[in-house]
Amino acid sequence: MTPITLEDRAVLSVAGADASSFLQGMLTHDVGLLAPGRALFAGLLSPQGKALFDFHLHDGGDGSILIDVAAAKADPLLKRLGMYKLRKAVTLARRDDLAVLASWPGGEAVDARTPALGARWIAPAGSAPDGAALYDAHRHAVGVPDSADIGQDELLWLETGADLLNGVSFTKGCYVGQENTARMHHRDKVRRRLVPVTITGDAGEAVEVKDDQGRVCGKLRSRNGDAVIVHLRLEAATGPLFLGEASVTVRRPAWLDNAW
Repeated sequence: MTPITLEDRAVLSVAGADASSFLQGMLTHDVGLLAPGRALFAGLLSPQGKALFDFHLHDGGDGSILIDVAAAKADPLLKRLGMYKLRKAVTLARRDDLAVLASWPGGEAVDARTPALGARWIAPAGSAPDGAALYDAHRHAVGVPDSADIGQDELLWLETGADLLNGVSFTKGCYVGQENTARMHHRDKVRRRLVPVTITGDAGEAVEVKDDQGRVCGKLRSRNGDAVIVHLRLEAATGPLFLGEASVTVRRPAWLDNAW
């Protein structure tokens, strides 16, 4: 596919001698693994382990680290990073001259979450036509959650599927929210997750997923046609489940295999 611009994303730059160590102490992934052609998916969490910001890290090629983040969260993230800057040799900036591009299937700059999403990289703004709507349909078809599903300070990081989508290192050491995240992982306490489902029938304006006894066991997070991402209690995944009058079938793409 011809590359498209994800116009609903923005690019931030973290530059300076302390750029890598500055991010290493805050983010869920091991920034030391970042390299040309190898992006990382990571999050900045609350002390309780809830996702405040999710984003992709790219090697800037000049010693800087580029952050690919939802456009609506770009300025709040820039402000939050500034709060942690203190006296570190770091320069933070929004890079409106750059844009996030994607293409599928395949491609060399593989999406850090799963190759099923295709390629994702940073390029000069204006180098490809806008295509965020196309990408939204694609990622719903593949069944991968994104920033719209994760929200802000709502879900625990592992509930977003980050551990299954290469968004966390369990060996890197301390970061904000690490204690609760590690505890959930080692004690196998992830009871709810963002999962893709297919709906059949009329869901209307319903947002709550219910079982056949009318008990709420999940909530809609985003939808593209009959492909939906829900925050679901995993023990209810075998159904039957309903969203309004529509029946709900839980999908189990390869990336989600280890959730059960």
